[in-house]
Amino acid sequence: CQMDDDNFYMLDKTMFGLEEVLAEELRKLGAQDVKMMNRAVSFKGDTGFMYKANLNLRTALRILKPIAHFQAHDEKELYKKLCDINWPEIFNLDNTFATHATTYSEAFTHSKYTSLVVKDAIADSFRKAFNKRPNVDPEDPDITIDLHISKHTCTVSLDSSGYSLHKR
Repeated sequence: CQMDDDNFYMLDKTMFGLEEVLAEELRKLGAQDVKMMNRAVSFKGDTGFMYKANLNLRTALRILKPIAHFQAHDEKELYKKLCDINWPEIFNLDNTFATHATTYSEAFTHSKYTSLVVKDAIADSFRKAFNKRPNVDPEDPDITIDLHISKHTCTVSLDSSGYSLHKR
């Protein structure tokens, strides 16, 4: 995750066709370095702005905070790089977690299976560190980990929104 002066990059997911509207909402709210993408808008802000965005944006579905960015060409490489993340620094054994994956890749064709690889890497990291692992709760997790794969480029993010923002 790139950070400077307490500002970091985030990603707002949105519906196709609403990228420009969301980008304008973010600019009006005070986001920095706003860039439109496909079904998403990236921007820069601090933690306070992340909360402000979660409360005020009308066209965002989720606000993701990237924590790792890497290349992976197969399942073994993906698993290893996910295990390299210091998960106990991000959340603890008392937290429940869920994983979600979106894949646009010939190497990673099944997003549900890829999501299970993320879950296994997190669980194994905790087991290695503590001989225990946190529980998975797909319905109401404390922490949601989002993996996005485009070809071989992987971005791991924390979902700062919890439920989809349209449910507020």
